[in-house]
Amino acid sequence: MTGVLLAVCLLLQAAPVPTAPAGPAAPDAVVRPAGPAAGGWLTEQLAARVRRNPPLGPVPADPTNRWADSEAAAQLGHRIFFDERFSASGRVACSSCHDPAHGFSDPRPLAKGEGSGTRHSMRVLNVAHQRWFTWDGRADTLWSQAVQPFETPHEMNLPRAKVVARVAGDSVLRDAYLRAFGQAPPAADAAPAAVDAAFAQIGKALAAYERKLVSGPSAYDRWWTRRAAGDPKADQELTDAQRRGLALFFGKANCFQCHHGALFSDGEFHMLGVPPRDGGQPTDAGRYAVIERIRSDPFNAAGPHSDDPDGVQAHISASLVRTPDQWGEFRTPSLRNVAQTPPYMHAGQMATLPDVVRFYSTLEGATSLDHHRESVLTKLGLSASDQADLVAFLEALTGPLPGAPWGRPPG
Repeated sequence: MTGVLLAVCLLLQAAPVPTAPAGPAAPDAVVRPAGPAAGGWLTEQLAARVRRNPPLGPVPADPTNRWADSEAAAQLGHRIFFDERFSASGRVACSSCHDPAHGFSDPRPLAKGEGSGTRHSMRVLNVAHQRWFTWDGRADTLWSQAVQPFETPHEMNLPRAKVVARVAGDSVLRDAYLRAFGQAPPAADAAPAAVDAAFAQIGKALAAYERKLVSGPSAYDRWWTRRAAGDPKADQELTDAQRRGLALFFGKANCFQCHHGALFSDGEFHMLGVPPRDGGQPTDAGRYAVIERIRSDPFNAAGPHSDDPDGVQAHISASLVRTPDQWGEFRTPSLRNVAQTPPYMHAGQMATLPDVVRFYSTLEGATSLDHHRESVLTKLGLSASDQADLVAFLEALTGPLPGAPWGRPPG
């Protein structure tokens, strides 16, 4: 992360994650946020930070996708998400790496589709609250990310013309597409421009479905809401260990510096020095490798298939500049429901939450690329009991998963 961005991050500390790209928040929203008041074990410093990590609000609007909140589009996307026919072998679906049984994540360290990947699959739970998508942020909208796996060789490995043809050739999917978009998908021999347009529509349908994948209130959310309302019994929502862990998270462990806002993520990119799976020095360039790809992607927020090509996100993407300090940076994942989604880190290097907390406590095995690694990342030196309390707090961020009608279809 650049020095300027790091300074802003530390200055804001726990500013809320915006629900949509926007300008600076009103001063009162930063200085006097609503939320839990100090009292008892919750000091004023902790309370001020906690107020900036509220429960999730409504899913933010996506002006680049006019069908983002269409039920018909979501129903089409739901069918495609679980359909293994949208892969070269007919055995891989979106749900293969984003399994509802595992919090819409992948229990395997590395993604496995038509081939083997080099990174852990990011979960799609609460994904619509993000600003950038995938570990390196190579997509600037949810729908542009949704189409990428189809043509990626080690994921689904199916050309877009065949993806569109699968929809057009199946009566149920064809009718669902017609209901969603008011026209039938193009024929298999359609011109490339028509195929591209339909491919983008399929991505927007998948995004409409993924916007439904929102976790319910966690123990932390219930505590936050009751505390904010002045309920004297609010602390009963958390165990003693979870309250101690909360004080660590927002206190001396400094987790809140990168995991702030309703999503418990700053949405930015960092180089943490996490040791590679095979030892040695890291070779994955992360954010550095994708800046030009974002700018040139025909399915980006500024492209011909965007419904807001002159909007805020389009201008943000157009203004991206690649710099050396982006090398090896990966996006801060959300901590919501994190206890349900092992393993952890961008290549699944750490099997459990205690492993993650232990790494931050000791930095044991951290790579020595100090000219890239975060300058604020220091050894926490937490005791064993502190580490256990911090894990307990992270477990308090688990909320109910989305169920019917948006879970796995019957059969």
